[in-house]
Amino acid sequence: MKKYHFLYLLPLFLSLSCNTDKKEETEQASALPENRVELTVEQLKNTKIETGVLPQKEVSTILEINGIIEVPPQNLISISVPLGGYIHSTHLLEGMQVRKGEVIATIEDQQYIQIQQDYLTAKIRFNAFESEFVRQRELNENKAGSDKVFENAQSDYLSQKILVKSLAEKLKLIGINPEKLNENGLSRRISILSPINGFVSSVNTNIGKYVTPADVIFDLVNPADIHLALSVFEKDIHQLSIGQKLVSFTNSEPDKKYHAKIILIGKDVSKERVVTIHCHFDKYEPYLIPGMYMNAAVETKAKTGYVIPDDGLVRFEGKHYLYEVIGDAGYEMREVLTHGIEDGSTLITFQDNSSPVGRTFVTKGAYTLLMKMKNMEEE
Repeated sequence: MKKYHFLYLLPLFLSLSCNTDKKEETEQASALPENRVELTVEQLKNTKIETGVLPQKEVSTILEINGIIEVPPQNLISISVPLGGYIHSTHLLEGMQVRKGEVIATIEDQQYIQIQQDYLTAKIRFNAFESEFVRQRELNENKAGSDKVFENAQSDYLSQKILVKSLAEKLKLIGINPEKLNENGLSRRISILSPINGFVSSVNTNIGKYVTPADVIFDLVNPADIHLALSVFEKDIHQLSIGQKLVSFTNSEPDKKYHAKIILIGKDVSKERVVTIHCHFDKYEPYLIPGMYMNAAVETKAKTGYVIPDDGLVRFEGKHYLYEVIGDAGYEMREVLTHGIEDGSTLITFQDNSSPVGRTFVTKGAYTLLMKMKNMEEE
């Protein structure tokens, strides 16, 4: 009977023994610092972790920045009507292409008739005053006329000449050529012409609306000088120079690359500690429009330093880490800063500015340790 009692209790002893081992393992793990993990002999056999020292290598660093597409002020054109009037016609829509000299709207108002009338009337009177001035000048030179009459004729002639010139400039301002204007060509409408080759950014009016000289009816963009404005942290600005090449791309099409070069580096630092740099695209693309968000990558000067293979580097909660070998089966996370990637290796420096000389690190299988560490935290 004792034999049977012993066999009956044996599974209970084994269960208690296993629970004790697990409890000891959990207590041992919980006693470790948060940034440290240890593997058992059995776990080491089932992983493909490799370790080694960090080699030195020359790496071309890549500076990643972002910004938006902009157009300089001289390439943004706001169209208004110098003397105001009613919109008679327009065919423009936002995004539409326009050509220089193309009629983009017609405006009508009775004041345009009045200006043309005033000009033609003033021109007729000017011819009369000019003839009288010439006649009085000849009489005055021959001592056959009085000085006072000559001075009045001269005053009337010069005043009318000024009036004709001022009215001619008003006609030019509304797009009417005074040299071609005659009594048969009077019109209550004027045409608004596009001053550039470009596209319509905004339409701020409609047919029948009365607009004043202060109203902007259209906004046009000349894309000939479109450029990329990028924001660079002040700590990185020393790595950039005018003429330096870069590659830009959008979030929606990261594989589509747009090549550009730096043409201007800002001279002031914003509250966010960034400096704005301006870049010209090597080739204008119609898909690039003002306000579009862009990413960019700039290859800076090569640096020599310690590198870690990609399999030895982990990214966690927005930071980069590698694992230093501590003892026979212990591994401790070390935060590092990355400075460039080349041929599967990343140039790094330690957050605490320590040196990797004489230390051993995990060069392959770092994510295995990260998963193990996170699993331990959840237990």
